[in-house]
Amino acid sequence: MIVTLYSQAETERFAEDFAEFLKPGDVIALSGDLGTGKSTFSRALLRYLAGEPELEVPSPTFTLVQTYDLERLFLAHMDLYRLEEPEELEELGLEDTLERGAALVEWPEMGDARYWPEALLVKIEEGPEPDSRIFTLTPQSSDWDARLKRLQARRELLLGTTWMERPRDHLKGDASTRSYLRLNGEAGGAVLMDYPPRAGEATLPSGKTYAQSVHLAHSIDDFLAIAEELRHRGLRVPEIYALDRPNGLALMEDLGTQFIVQDGAPIADRYKRALDVLLHMHQQAWPETARSGDATHALGRYDLASYMTEAELFMEFYRPHAEGKEASSKDRTLFKEAWQKALAPLEALPKTWVMRDFHSPNLLWLDRAEGLDQIAQIDFQDALIGPIAYDVASLVMDARLTIPRDLQEELLAHYCEKALKYLSDFDEGLFRYGVATLAAHRNTKILGGFVRLNTVFGKPAYLEHLPRIREYLVQALSHPELEELKTVYDVILPSNPLLHSASK
Repeated sequence: MIVTLYSQAETERFAEDFAEFLKPGDVIALSGDLGTGKSTFSRALLRYLAGEPELEVPSPTFTLVQTYDLERLFLAHMDLYRLEEPEELEELGLEDTLERGAALVEWPEMGDARYWPEALLVKIEEGPEPDSRIFTLTPQSSDWDARLKRLQARRELLLGTTWMERPRDHLKGDASTRSYLRLNGEAGGAVLMDYPPRAGEATLPSGKTYAQSVHLAHSIDDFLAIAEELRHRGLRVPEIYALDRPNGLALMEDLGTQFIVQDGAPIADRYKRALDVLLHMHQQAWPETARSGDATHALGRYDLASYMTEAELFMEFYRPHAEGKEASSKDRTLFKEAWQKALAPLEALPKTWVMRDFHSPNLLWLDRAEGLDQIAQIDFQDALIGPIAYDVASLVMDARLTIPRDLQEELLAHYCEKALKYLSDFDEGLFRYGVATLAAHRNTKILGGFVRLNTVFGKPAYLEHLPRIREYLVQALSHPELEELKTVYDVILPSNPLLHSASK
């Protein structure tokens, strides 16, 4: 990959784009004559990773190594110019560094390339014009080759737009493979979404992957198709400014930074407006296939197999986490049979498009808008067909923050009052049973899913939410018609005092 840059600002933007692809174990071998811009590139990269534009980045010329223990990545900045013997690399702790994070190595030719056989080689040379530079990036592994192709695709999407010149802001992602960049600018700026297709996922005994079994989206086509249908039905979603469908890239409208929560607390009026959005959706007949140009997405259905695949995350991951050992086959059978019985009445609930994660991290508040346009959805690609109670349960028992019980009841009453008026044959008793059952199911799934994110993917931050989610689970299981299901949880979690005490 060869990139020609014509100013220091362009070099800094390139460093920011490049930084998005760094991960633990990486070595960046950065070479170039004195004055070609190695320090400029390194400084911009480190400041971007730190999220601090004014971060002091001293040259490691005399210290040989400078370390940065950043939230996103531990990085060692090394300068080997004064290295007398390549063997001195061991004294700089390169091996320990790569176990923790990545290394940015200037003057790599003074060391020994055998220490970094899969490094990315980055050579900087003076360009044809003053202040211009030519970057030549040579991958030494297939992994880096794939990352560079994605880096190039991102930059090509931005070429010719005003956003190419804007500073980047990394947006903290969710538990998916998607990643986002906010491109600062006027009129709210823009957001670059990087949505690689699913690939290489393990299969379950059924022969399907987990994503296939529970109907998770496969690619950006699913996002585009769902977005178009929502937009067509008068719902607020981001506009698409530029698109690279083959690479799963979209440059989208930046809808701002206000959510339906403020200072970590739910805003009742905003939650009620979100429920109004759901009621608007629940009054409509939705197609089984969504389309946007050539992009199509056939929506799956929340059937018993889907429910049980999600619920089994609890038995596979959370139950061993809580009890210290695997569940017995008897416990698994009790769990499955109880859930089948609890879910059966939901077939009588009206069906709609279920957004699946209709909760605070995915609902923006547009203060200057009116009516339903005040709520914008930004995460909806996993939509499927299911009962009207699902998204209401997701909202009133928000997994990312605590919704007080009195506010939960206020929100449910708000929805039910309007549903009795606008939805024909609305059965409030069945609906409230559905909310309780689906809240219990959803929090069961999330308990297993969050432990899985820590166990399999090394993301311990999700464990912080477990106490709240356990409390939601106990609350949902307190519904009188779920007593039998609650008894099963008491059996399969015999030594978990928090689960029992939370119900008292």
